[in-house]
Amino acid sequence: MTTTQEMSDAELAAQPVAYWTGLAYEATIAYIRARLAEQGCTQPQYWLLRNLSVHDISPDGRGMTLAELEAAMASYLRREDDLAAQAEVLVERGWLSRDADDRLWLTELGERTRVELKRNAPAIRDALHAGVDDADYVTTVKVLRQLIRNAGGPA
Repeated sequence: MTTTQEMSDAELAAQPVAYWTGLAYEATIAYIRARLAEQGCTQPQYWLLRNLSVHDISPDGRGMTLAELEAAMASYLRREDDLAAQAEVLVERGWLSRDADDRLWLTELGERTRVELKRNAPAIRDALHAGVDDADYVTTVKVLRQLIRNAGGPA
């Protein structure tokens, strides 16, 4: 069987984009999730912290219901991500609190944890981008955005 390393540029150009983007997505998500797990956190837990932090994604730092958080994360949550269960773990750890209106709030401990986790994000990015020139990466993103537009999706 011919490997991609043995294929000509013309053969590579004929490869199905959905196959390769799917493999890339699964491999990168698995890598990121494994690195976060080494730090005692899941990716959905990290997203909860980020979405509730006024110093990150939250525009105002106000608490949010689970439904509001799910809506905010709809474009990147995976089917297997159980946000309710992940939030409950964070409440038990003291990283989030829940008020009488069932809104989740980031605690001081949760903010400190978010800052620490975010501090490690550049190392994860660097590992994933090893051997990939920034110019090549930019070209790849531009090509992917055009493919998305061509497929009728939002780029």
